[in-house]
Amino acid sequence: MLEIGDTAPDFTLPCIDASGRPGTLALAALRLQPVVLFFYPRDATTSCTREAQDFSRLAPEFAALGARVVGVSKDSPASHLRFLQKQRLQVTLVSDEGADLCERFGAWGPKKLYGKAYEGILRTTFLIGGDGRIAAVWRVARVAGHAEAVLAALQGAES
Repeated sequence: MLEIGDTAPDFTLPCIDASGRPGTLALAALRLQPVVLFFYPRDATTSCTREAQDFSRLAPEFAALGARVVGVSKDSPASHLRFLQKQRLQVTLVSDEGADLCERFGAWGPKKLYGKAYEGILRTTFLIGGDGRIAAVWRVARVAGHAEAVLAALQGAES
């Protein structure tokens, strides 16, 4: 698991930007600006939708601080596009279909659902500074209030 002060692993993966355009996103291209990278299990599920909506609602405030908000899941770009359009999301969604990025960030591991154990995405958020280093890490247990906590941390880092 990456910790505060570690350099964030670079990546180049398919994405859908907030306007619905497909493309690729490279973390290195975002250097010099803060990046909020949130890993979530699956498009269109209740908690994941709430989390993406909360980050979208606060997108103007993140942008005012120069930050880019990026969500990552194993869903395909086509799934991301449907999710983004249906929910009117204002964040970029990255497709990590092989879960390589999830593993490199430590956002992949054992989970349980209805008593059944499996491997999956662990809801985790990283605040990456403009220098490419991890400034904060959240291992999210509750979605409610999470986006606000990330924004508050970014505001604190800016002062």
